[in-house]
Formats: sequence, structure tokens, C-alpha cells
Amino acid sequence: MPWRHLQPNVLIGLCSVLGVLISASVLVRLLQVLRPQKDFSEVRLRVRTWWVMAGLFVAALVLSNDFALSFFGFVSFLALKEYLSLTATRRADRRVLFWAYLAIPLQYYWISLGWYGMFIVFIPVIMFLCLPMRMVLIGETSGYLHAIGTLHWGLMVTVFCLSHVAYLLVLPEKGNPVGGGAGLVLFLVALTQLNDVAQFCWGKPFGRNKVLPTVSPNKSYEGLFGGLATTIALAVLLAPYLTPLNLRESLTAGLLIGMGGFMGDVMVAALKRDLGIKDSGNILPGHGGILDRVNSLTCTAPLFFHFIYYLHY
Repeated sequence: MPWRHLQPNVLIGLCSVLGVLISASVLVRLLQVLRPQKDFSEVRLRVRTWWVMAGLFVAALVLSNDFALSFFGFVSFLALKEYLSLTATRRADRRVLFWAYLAIPLQYYWISLGWYGMFIVFIPVIMFLCLPMRMVLIGETSGYLHAIGTLHWGLMVTVFCLSHVAYLLVLPEKGNPVGGGAGLVLFLVALTQLNDVAQFCWGKPFGRNKVLPTVSPNKSYEGLFGGLATTIALAVLLAPYLTPLNLRESLTAGLLIGMGGFMGDVMVAALKRDLGIKDSGNILPGHGGILDRVNSLTCTAPLFFHFIYYLHY
């Protein structure tokens, strides 16, 4: 069976994810029956898209590590493609963009080998040096600094940062006997997404004091701290079943994921404001684009990975 490589706790966790989605679908249906005068089409659309996203995520973890690595690599590809479609690139750099896309399968290949040294330096060092030189060889200097800065930031965020999620899968199982690599991925992704939901739920009714009104007007201190408290509590609750973290470590992990999620969200929000757009795309109905959905994960993934790697590997 394809799921035999997963620990029982992870299987229970994945079933819980599906259970939450079933409950959400039932709740939306009840609201439609009880309050027919209100329009719940947007909520229904969001839940339907969550089913697709969660279904692909669960399937990736259940089938095999190789399939999961391919899945996360494809997410990086979609995120980079969406990012490059939003930002201005020079016509002369088309071949340079090819090398940027080529970095995706190479980065995930290093992960499949468990080659930590190459994984950690390939994009921040090797691609950082090679891509500017490739631009120099083209001979076009107009807009050079803007072009290379835009490309590097996008590659770091959409490929390097997101690839930390995938590397959790290949960490030695002895470091996390209760959940293995899949348990760490489930812990990280679930808390990152729940942190977004918690910050929204706390901020919607109680939000009065804005954190960054010119960047993300809906972000409030009440939502931020309420979301942080919720994420930390969930980290303490879930850590014994999915991770090797003790109480103090799980408290810290919850804080890192809560703050990291906020950081990723507002950084992508700043990017969208600079570009004058509301959503990064429309590939995910009700949610926007890929960047709108993985924005928090771009910060939580490297923070959590290096935290767990330093402590237990």
C-alpha cells in the first residue's frame, strides 16, 4: 500500500485534515439553508478550492516521497512563473530566465539525494553568481540592477525558501520517530495555514489597531497576537504526535511559525501594492494566485526547517 511509509500519527493527521474540510462543507451548506437571503458563494468557492489544494497535498504525502518532492517542485515552478509574469523582465533576459527555471529541478534533485551542502548553497551562492554573469554576457546594461535583483528575490522566495518544506521529507527518520519527515511537513503546513485563519478570525471582530496600514490594512495587532496565541497553543498540542519537540521547543516553534507567517504575508502584500494588484493571480478560485496561498510558507518553511535541523539533526 502506498501509505505504508507513513507513521500512524501522520495518517491520523491527514484524515483529520479531510475531516475539517468535510465539517466546513457541511457548515456552509447549513448556512445556505438557514440564511438563504445571504450570499455564501465566495465562502463556498473558497472551501471548494481548499478541497483541491488539501487533496493534492494529502495525495502527495500518501503516495511516496518522490511524488511529494515532485509536487513541491511543481508548486515552486508555478510560484516562480506567476512571480515572473507579474514583474517586469527585459526581453534580452529570456535565456537567463531559462536558467532560473532550470534551477528548480536541480534544487529538488539535491533534496532527493539528501545532499544538504549543495541544497543550502546552490541558489544563494551558485545561482547568485551565475545568473548575473549570464546577464553580463548578453551585453545589455540598461536595467541590469533591477533585472538581476528582481530575479534573485523571486528565485529565493519561490524556490529556495519553499524547497525547505520538501527537505523535511528526506530528513533521517531516527530524528523524528513519532512522525518522520511527513510528520514535520504536516506540522509545518497545517500550523502555517491555521495561523493565517486564526489571525483573520481574531482580527475580523476585534481588530482596531492596524499594524501596517499602508501595506496590509486588514492586519491588526489584535489579529496578530490572537493568531500567535492560537498557533502556539496548537503547536504545543500537535508537537508530541508529529515532531520530536519538547514543550519549550514546541512553544518556540509555534512562535516562529506565527511570526514567520505574518512576515511572509505582509512581504507579498508589499509586493502586490508595489505592482498595483489585489491578487497575484486567479489560478485558485476564491484565493487568488499561488503566491497568495504560499506567501506565509515562504518564511515559515526556512525558519522551522533550520530550527528543527539545529535541534534534532
